[in-house]
Amino acid sequence: MSSDPTPGADDPGLGGALLTLRGLLTAGETLEAFAVQHRLFALTHRRACIAATSGRFISLQRRLLGGYESSDIRWQDLKETRISAGVLSAELTLAAQSSSDLNIGSEVNRVWTFAGLRKDQAQAMYRICQQHDQVWREKRRVRELEELRAKSGGVQIGNQGGGYGGDRASADGTAGGESEPARRLRQAREMLDARLISDAEFESIKAKIVSGL
Repeated sequence: MSSDPTPGADDPGLGGALLTLRGLLTAGETLEAFAVQHRLFALTHRRACIAATSGRFISLQRRLLGGYESSDIRWQDLKETRISAGVLSAELTLAAQSSSDLNIGSEVNRVWTFAGLRKDQAQAMYRICQQHDQVWREKRRVRELEELRAKSGGVQIGNQGGGYGGDRASADGTAGGESEPARRLRQAREMLDARLISDAEFESIKAKIVSGL
């Protein structure tokens, strides 16, 4: 769900912010929603306009001498979105990391808070942020699952005779006294216990490990 990106008649100052915002959009990028701070809030603060596009979250902060300063967060870097809504206004908070590369364990190092937002616009922004966050959480989950499967032997199982592709893993033993097949089987069992793979997937991985002995 997106807000109507058309400035209201009661807020002529919004037109300049939206023109600036549209000028920041890249080829193929679309504006999904925006939210602005109430004019009364701007009496004591530099007014901000925030927007959600198909690829990122954008913040526009009015400069003291005119114009706007922009910052953005890619959806893949978003870690958390919170909203606190009152009777007339709402506060939106976003937490993000500097660069994700689909890394689930990345630390949060940016927290942005926007107070005094128009309530309906902030709620629309929150819903869109949540939708993009869920999409990228699923992508990170799939990436982690693929990496765990690879570590457990689900991609390449080698043996002394060549086996599956170029990975000539030895069954003689690894550091700590645990053999390579035993290590992979243990990892597969841990994935099963954590419900990252199904029983059928575990049996398939186990069969590959056994066939490589």
